[in-house]
Amino acid sequence: MKKIPKFKNEDEERKFWASHDSTEYVDWSKGARAVFPNLKPSTKTISLRLPQSMLEELKLLANKRDVPYQSLLKMFLSERIDEEIGRHQPRPGLGVAERRIGYRPRKKK
Repeated sequence: MKKIPKFKNEDEERKFWASHDSTEYVDWSKGARAVFPNLKPSTKTISLRLPQSMLEELKLLANKRDVPYQSLLKMFLSERIDEEIGRHQPRPGLGVAERRIGYRPRKKK
């Protein structure tokens, strides 16, 4: 097995694995399934201009579902992206969008 190099950042590592075969570096026969329930996707802050009326409607919908409006917007975007790409996955428990954005329902008081 070849030794995995040290990477300065995730971009460097991403480029490396995009151009190298992992089977030359990792013995996958010794691999074990891992679960990371608290792992949250990395996020990037953006500025988005929306018509005031659209924002108010989004807030109303979010309030009806008892979720923050930003989370609802991310769920809507995630679902539409999946639709456009043609991905369709069953939704046991949390939906694909909710799992992707790391959303957890608020606890009832």
